[in-house]
Parts: sequence; C-alpha cells; structure tokens
Amino acid sequence: MADWDAGQYLKFADERTRPAADLLARVTLAAPARAVDLGCGPGNSTALIAARFPDAAITGLDSSPAMLEEARRALPGRSFREADIAAWAPDAAPDLIFANAVLHWLPDHAALLPRLAGFLAPGGCLAVQMPDNLDEPSHRLMREVAEEAPFRARLAGAAGARTTLGTVRDYDAWLSRAGCTVDLWRTTYIHPLAGHRGIVEWVRSTGLRPFLTPLDPEAQAAYLARYEAALREAYPMQEDGRVLLPFPRLFLVARRA
Repeated sequence: MADWDAGQYLKFADERTRPAADLLARVTLAAPARAVDLGCGPGNSTALIAARFPDAAITGLDSSPAMLEEARRALPGRSFREADIAAWAPDAAPDLIFANAVLHWLPDHAALLPRLAGFLAPGGCLAVQMPDNLDEPSHRLMREVAEEAPFRARLAGAAGARTTLGTVRDYDAWLSRAGCTVDLWRTTYIHPLAGHRGIVEWVRSTGLRPFLTPLDPEAQAAYLARYEAALREAYPMQEDGRVLLPFPRLFLVARRA
C-alpha cells in the first residue's frame, strides 16, 4: 500500500487527537519511566504523552516514513523509529504501551493484545483506541461501491485490509487471561463536516486508502464520485450545509499485575 499522507491526515488533527486525549486520561500511571507510542503517526499522540509524562523516555514507532518525518519535525526532542508493529518487541519493558488508532490494521487480536500486554513492566498499562465503525454507512458504502462492476476486480481484497474487532467480552477475556485488569468503554463521536465531500476528505487518509491505492487516477476519481453520491443518500445534510458523521471507537486500558 502507498505511504500515508501526513498532510491529509492532519487536516482533521484536532478531531483525530481527541480520542487519544480521552484514552490517555484513563491511564492511571503516576510517573512511567518508559513509554512507547505504537503507530505514532505525525506525533500528535506522542505530544500528549510527553505533556502528561515529561520525564518519561518516549519512543514513537510507525511504519510510515512520511508520518515519522512529520513527527520528528513536530517533536525534535523525542525518539521516533520506523518499525513493523506486528513484529515489534521492546528492548526493555515499557511502563506504558499506547496504541491510538493503529491496531485495527493488524490481525489476530486474540494473540496480539496479550502479546503486547506481556511486554509491560509490572504495573504497566496497555492503552488502546480503535475505530469501531466498519458497520457505519461511511465504511459499509466503501465496500458496496467496491463491489460495483467498474471496480470489483481491482478492489477484491480491499475490504480485508482492516481487522473486524472482537466484542468487549473478547477483549476482556483475552487480557484478563494475560494477567491484566481491564477498563473497557465505547464512545461515539459526532463530527460536523463540510458537506458530503467533508466525509470523503475525512476518510481519504485512513479507511479509503485500501480502496484507492489499487486504482489509477482516473479510476480513483470515478470511485470517489460514486462513493460521495452514495454518502448523500446515507447522511442527511443540516440546514447550514454541514453533515454530522457519527464515529464509534472502542477503548481499553489493561493494567498488568
């Protein structure tokens, strides 16, 4: 898949940082010595961790060179490294592993989440936030448009790029068996966006990436036009031209004994 577009992602920096702030607010650590920000992106979540725990040694990890370049520019005093999160293991046990809007791109959460929790120092926290919106019209319509004749062959594998999340019972069981106490919650954010094109712009740097990458520019334009037309039927417009986008997210904080 093509590299992430940090500029497109940061068009909605405030909205994308809010869930990270809400997640960090439920981390009960007093003064962690080591923290790792998995999928740190352009550094917006790393900045929150650094502000909350200024004395911690914080490392941001991401697979995107473009995102890491932006993170290093924004936070020159912090450490950022390119890494495959699925294969990552720490050199020393961290007190905090923070994963904001990244683990939904990785498979087999029944193994992945306990593995990450197992890296923690005693008393450490694994803090995770994941979009839980595959059944929302914004994402269901991506798949439905991809099934249409002009796109079907080239987008046959696009829908499988994201992992279908487990239930809250699943995550509680997986992490409890790993020796953690688990705090779980689900929040639906409501984002007022500038018309239906605003929804397209919102998801273009994230959920739409697997659907756009296989297409040439002409086919991308055709796909986006059809997708935006479908959005108009699914999301009514407010009187002032805005469209309200509900965005459910799943949160968990697992603390190791």
